[in-house]
Amino acid sequence: MAKTKKQNEAKENPKSFEEKLERLEELGDEIRKSDIPLDAAIKAFEEGIKLSKTLEKELEKIESRIEILMNGAEDTTSDEKADLGLFDEDE
Repeated sequence: MAKTKKQNEAKENPKSFEEKLERLEELGDEIRKSDIPLDAAIKAFEEGIKLSKTLEKELEKIESRIEILMNGAEDTTSDEKADLGLFDEDE
């Protein structure tokens, strides 16, 4: 089956964490192929490094949010809510 232009663009510019992770796995599979030209392997490796750094930053943000939520849950009573600034209105 031929891939559409939109499908190719989605693979080259993944948006969500899951899409980025899937693309990284695809790049790893690509690099492991024995018949891949060196230039293509280097290009895939470079893309993979960029994706892995982006994913690492996103994971750090997620971990921070989880830590805030977990600490907030320990510090508040049942009548209080942890204030994360998520629903603040712009003044």
